Amino acid sequence: MANTIYNTYLEAEVFGADPVKLIHMLYRGAVEAVGAAHRHLAAKQIRERSRQVNKAWNILQELSRSLDLERGGEIARRLGELYDYMQRRLMEANAQQSDAPLAEVESLLNTLCEARQPSKGAPALPVADAAYEPVSCSY
Repeated sequence: MANTIYNTYLEAEVFGADPVKLIHMLYRGAVEAVGAAHRHLAAKQIRERSRQVNKAWNILQELSRSLDLERGGEIARRLGELYDYMQRRLMEANAQQSDAPLAEVESLLNTLCEARQPSKGAPALPVADAAYEPVSCSY
């Protein structure tokens, strides 16, 4: 019962979200998956670690596919390169059962996720939706 309530809530959140919020939701999902992979690696739970690494890899693949290279120009190209790099690091982490690549990818994802949150005294980045509120990447 609780799972269906959660799925209904998640579906409503996704369908009601603007593109910027959807990207943040994907970043948060990837951060969560990499964090879970850390925990499963430490617990030597290979199957679950691999499942979480694959989840994060697939999220990065979707983010990469969503890039508009024509309109996004250099920024979109560089983001694509960063997503590709993180995917390679995730595969290294999985193949080598190593924590360092996971930590690096988690740090990069957190940086991307928090990029729209202004630091103290800095102006907020402009967004299409004036009602947008930054989403925290941490859980």
